[in-house]
Amino acid sequence: MEDYRIILEKLEENGKEAYLVGGYVRDLLLGLSPIDCDIATSALPEETEQIFSDYPVIRTGIKHGTVTVLLHGQPYEITTYRLDGNYSDRRHPDSVQFTASIEEDLSRRDFTVNAMALSQNGKIIDPYGGRADLKKRIIRCVGDPWKRFEEDALRILRALRFSSVFGFPLEEKTAKAAKEQKEALSLISKERLFSELKKALCGKDIQRVLIEYWDIFSALIKELQPLFNYDQHNYHHCYPLHIHTAKTVAACPSNPSLRLAGLLHDVGKPLTRSFDEQGTAHYYGHAEKSREIAQNVLNELKADNTTKEEVLFLVGHHDSPAEKNVEEVKRRLSRYGEEKYRALIDLRRADNSAQSEDFKRTEQHDRCLEMLSEILESQSCFALKNLKINGDDLLALGFPKGSLIGQTLSALLDGVITGKYPNNREELHKIAKNLLDSRK
Repeated sequence: MEDYRIILEKLEENGKEAYLVGGYVRDLLLGLSPIDCDIATSALPEETEQIFSDYPVIRTGIKHGTVTVLLHGQPYEITTYRLDGNYSDRRHPDSVQFTASIEEDLSRRDFTVNAMALSQNGKIIDPYGGRADLKKRIIRCVGDPWKRFEEDALRILRALRFSSVFGFPLEEKTAKAAKEQKEALSLISKERLFSELKKALCGKDIQRVLIEYWDIFSALIKELQPLFNYDQHNYHHCYPLHIHTAKTVAACPSNPSLRLAGLLHDVGKPLTRSFDEQGTAHYYGHAEKSREIAQNVLNELKADNTTKEEVLFLVGHHDSPAEKNVEEVKRRLSRYGEEKYRALIDLRRADNSAQSEDFKRTEQHDRCLEMLSEILESQSCFALKNLKINGDDLLALGFPKGSLIGQTLSALLDGVITGKYPNNREELHKIAKNLLDSRK
């Protein structure tokens, strides 16, 4: 039996109502595999604790009626039906009032598609038209959208996330209220905003959402504002900068760091523009300027260090030319490693795909991937770890401890990459010995 059924049964056996709610029901109706499994019940928190006294119980948010039951190591949040009080900080309710009605509980939720409940016997409680909106493929607030966003401004970004992930447009009044209240995003913690932003960027319909709601994303990241309708005045580019950016993001694989890099890769362009005698704009140094701005953005959003490192690398190198031969690819692999280099190819390909048709260079990026595969499949040497000689070998040959060992290994690796030396232990020993003797 699925664990959630055990929870529903135990609550019902004790005379309490219990339903699966929120994203679980939505995803089930969409034919997706639900991830989160939240349960709403008429049981008060203390009653839930008593009913599950034989299980590990965590008082997750007892003040708001939520306890977490651990079943086979899996956490299940169980929340008492409730009504929320005022949201004076526009993030959390000042108070909650428990209620006996599942319909009243559903009334406090953000969007109709998330305001449905499913009983153990398959009955769906849907007082706000969530199923109809799923069929219409729209995202609509429960009740007054202005009030919903006023309660918790993060819902503005959540609306865009659902629109991007599911490909559902926002219902007209919901969209209007989101745009009108966008500045309230400044009241939300950066960590919550960054989490929602990454999810939104990884949605399948992010190009449409970015273009349609650029003003909202610009309220979150002020550095995006100058990109709106920015004419690049360059024959390589047939789109305004914000549309080029949206297309680049959508063309990147659905990976948070790659899509963040796509979003920020050209933020430095307006600050680096110059014109030649023909009136064509150029953006020399824009990759480095974009990296500098991206660093400030990611710091402001309190991004984790791993994400910052990945995004800043990609933004700073996105304008580098495609490698022309195996030697150049090996040098990139030696310097960046396989994962970073693959991501760089992905971003450069996405960036190029959002340019004028005459300047698309898909075959160049394909060739880079082909050369990369050939190098990896042939187990060619492109890094010190692949070299058939190491520091201990050099010490045994009489090399003194210190920087000379590192310099010699780098010279040997360079020779192997260019094809000047074979990656053969005996041959490399001879070459290293000759290099040492030449210094005496």
